[in-house]
Amino acid sequence: MLPYTPGLHILATFAAPAPALRDADACRLFFDAQVQAFHLEKVGEAYHVFAGDETGAGGFTAVLALTESHLSIHTWPEYGLATFDVFLSNFRRDNSAAVRGIYEATLTFFEGIEHSKTEVRR
Repeated sequence: MLPYTPGLHILATFAAPAPALRDADACRLFFDAQVQAFHLEKVGEAYHVFAGDETGAGGFTAVLALTESHLSIHTWPEYGLATFDVFLSNFRRDNSAAVRGIYEATLTFFEGIEHSKTEVRR
């Protein structure tokens, strides 16, 4: 019997324009489109928008629970940064390409510039 390899997990930090890092509603629509495009199943979600102030704060955090695992983001518009991670298990199929596709689409959506990225094969 071959050993089970649970999947691929990407953890990243990227720079992006502050307006995109404040727009939780646009992110929700984008994440929902990614779930549909990659034939995933969302089983829960949480979005929280932080109050803005004179420093340009007012980012958001979002976590989507998927039957395949999860995707999440936390934004700091006052610093022009976001942290992002996506993990999809390989229980029913190899989801490695989907993990990379969601990550690349996220960078494009946020007009992000990658600062760091770690791929963890589990």
